[in-house]
Amino acid sequence: MRKLPLATGFLMLVGAGLFQTINAGLFQQNPHGDALKIDCAKCHSTEGWTFSASTAVFSHDSTRFKLEGQHAYTDCKACHTSLVFSKTTTNCVDCHTDMHNNTVGFDCARCHDSKSWLVQNISKIHQMSRFPLLGAHNTADCASCHTSVSFLEFQPLGVECIDCHRKEYLATTTPNHIQSEFSTDCIECHKIDAFTWTTEGFNHDFFPLTKGHETSNCAACHTSGLQEPLSTDCYSCHQQNFAAAVNPSHQQEGFTTNCIDCHTTDPGWQPAKFETHDAFYFPIYSGEHRGEWESCTDCHTQPENYLVFSCINCHAHNQNEMDNEHQGISGYSYNSLSCFACHPTGNKEGAFNHGATEFPLTGAHLTTECADCHTTGYAGTSMLCSSCHTNNFNESTNPNHQSLAIPTNCEDCHTTNPGWEPALFPIHGDFYALNDAHASVANNCFLCHEGNYANTPNSCYGCHSTDYNNTTNPAHAPAQFPTDCISCHNEAAWSPSTFNHDGQFFPIYSGRHQGEWNTCVDCHTEPTNYSVFSCIICHEHNQPETDSRHTDVSGYVYSNTSCYTCHPTGIAEDD
Repeated sequence: MRKLPLATGFLMLVGAGLFQTINAGLFQQNPHGDALKIDCAKCHSTEGWTFSASTAVFSHDSTRFKLEGQHAYTDCKACHTSLVFSKTTTNCVDCHTDMHNNTVGFDCARCHDSKSWLVQNISKIHQMSRFPLLGAHNTADCASCHTSVSFLEFQPLGVECIDCHRKEYLATTTPNHIQSEFSTDCIECHKIDAFTWTTEGFNHDFFPLTKGHETSNCAACHTSGLQEPLSTDCYSCHQQNFAAAVNPSHQQEGFTTNCIDCHTTDPGWQPAKFETHDAFYFPIYSGEHRGEWESCTDCHTQPENYLVFSCINCHAHNQNEMDNEHQGISGYSYNSLSCFACHPTGNKEGAFNHGATEFPLTGAHLTTECADCHTTGYAGTSMLCSSCHTNNFNESTNPNHQSLAIPTNCEDCHTTNPGWEPALFPIHGDFYALNDAHASVANNCFLCHEGNYANTPNSCYGCHSTDYNNTTNPAHAPAQFPTDCISCHNEAAWSPSTFNHDGQFFPIYSGRHQGEWNTCVDCHTEPTNYSVFSCIICHEHNQPETDSRHTDVSGYVYSNTSCYTCHPTGIAEDD
């Protein structure tokens, strides 16, 4: 057997041990770090440690950073500056210098991709910002707004129009924005998607300029200056059109000045549709008359007066059905007003029955023409008496309703009987309260007013002067009694009566003389003159006490005046 030389065998043994030692050292000092657990053969070959994409089986697609665009041709060490791959980050700014100087954030992928730094869709990107590019802004050069030195910095800008367009605001003279104190919120007047500041770019959305209003001549409407606000009410601009309209005459017919009720903004005021005719006057766009007419003059035979209308132009009298269908109808008359009164909706069935409404016709209303009350149509007619009878109220003089401020609630006093009679006056108490004896004659107005309600006195004496003058017990006039009857009498009756004799003259209802007399003539001996009175009729001269009590009284005289002079209250001094 051939054997290797001893020296050769020794070297082989030593070499094998040395390889194992070197190989063990390599695994202990992995230049890619301990985190990399893949087989070295996936990247390296036995020919050398250099990475070769042609022989390596490793694919960067298996990592969290797929190589696309320019990254696919970039040398590995350009990104992996350290052999420890786990230390390499995937943020753009970690490899690429931020040319925007941190003015647009760190998310480069918002604008750029890995193919090129050029941005092809800047407008689309801008649309997703807080200021989408519309109108003239979409065609403007970026540098006109983003004015940095390098044109690569995009510092935050204000998004209000005035932030960029203050110079235009200050320089504008037609109209002068400063003098007119226009708002600096430009979008109130100008469209953000417009390409010009002129009328084409003016934000007139608050009053759309369409159809007949479409114009580029602002002065056609703003006659007193652009800065003067205009009313959006049609009539404020079209008053002359309203006044000049003759078919029909808007003024004579009392048409509403709310033009939009009939017209649109179509040029020439046509077509026009008076749809409120159905609700306020007569159904012509609905019901049985729908499609039965072509023009207003089919029914309104006098174009100068649209209050005049005709039913019998179509519903001719010689048509048998007109007379036949109304046989037995009370008050039937072949005229347009009668037709309308009973058929306000134009239907044959269900002729109008006023008694079924909230205003049944009674009294004088039964013979009143419908049009006398329904002067402006049959819808919404007021049921208040004053709505129809204001002239009667104002012209009343006996009594004068206006001067006395009598309420206009006619039904409080009147019925629907012709001539306003009979009438009650339940508010008499507001002028003169009727109590006691007056209440019993409340319904006999003539007794006090004698047919004249304008000058009736409201004092006792004003009505009862005859009673005052004819009274004899006592005779009021000769005795010069006060004419304030209530001072003695009440409203229940003339008797019993009270008279403040004690307070004004002499105590007869109190003191020593209380109950000592029966009638006035006991003291007043002359009924025609109550200023004359007598004390000595009762206090006779021959009564011992009269003289004996006055023996020591100096100047004592037995007479009425002397008695009253010394005893004005009827009490003796020693009582």
